[in-house]
Amino acid sequence: MGGLLALSRGIDRINTMIGRSAAWLILLAILVSAINAIIRKVFSVSSNAWLELQWYLYGGAFLLAAAYTLLENEHIRIDIIYARWSRRVQHWIDLLGTLLFLLPFTAIMIWLIYPSLRTSWRTHEISMNAGGLIIWPAKAILLAGFVLLFIQGISEIIKKIAVMRGAMPDPHPHTSPHETALREAELMGSGFDHDHPASFRPNDRETRP
Repeated sequence: MGGLLALSRGIDRINTMIGRSAAWLILLAILVSAINAIIRKVFSVSSNAWLELQWYLYGGAFLLAAAYTLLENEHIRIDIIYARWSRRVQHWIDLLGTLLFLLPFTAIMIWLIYPSLRTSWRTHEISMNAGGLIIWPAKAILLAGFVLLFIQGISEIIKKIAVMRGAMPDPHPHTSPHETALREAELMGSGFDHDHPASFRPNDRETRP
C-alpha cells in the first residue's frame, strides 16, 4: 500500500501545481477580453482570433483545473441523500462512482480525442471562422484535461481504499449539511469582519449584552 500511496501523492502534487497555475488563465482571459473591447471601440478593429483566444483560455482554466477540483472534493454534487449516509457508505459510493463512471468516461473521451488531435496537428486544421485560430491547441488542452482527471481518479481510488483500510486519515472528514452551512457562514463572516473590524461576528453573541 505504501507504494500506491506514494503514487497517489505524486499525482496529487502534479494536479495541485497544474490546477493552481491554471487559475492564471482566467486573468489572461480577462486581459484579452478587455484589450479586445478597447481596440474594437477605439479603433473599430476586431478579429475572431481574439474571441477564440478567450475561449481557449477559459476552456483551459476549466479543463486543467478539473482534476485539482476533484482532489479538493469541490465538484458540485447533489448530496441530499449522500450527506445522510455514514462516512463509510459515502466512501463506497465515491469508490464505485469513480470506478464505474469517472474512469470509464474519461477513458472514452481520451480514446475519442486523441485521433482527432493527431488529425488536426497533421493537417494544420484552422477554425472555420474568418481569421480564426488553429484548432490543435484547443484539442490538446481538452486531451490534457481528461488525462489529468483520469489519473486523479486513480489517486482518489487509492486514497479511498487506504482510508477504508485505516492506512491513512480521511482527507475529507464527514460533516452534516447543517455543519457545512455553518462553516460556510463562518467563513463568509470572517471575510466580512476582516474588511470591517467593527462589524458583528456570530460568536460575539456570547460576549455582547
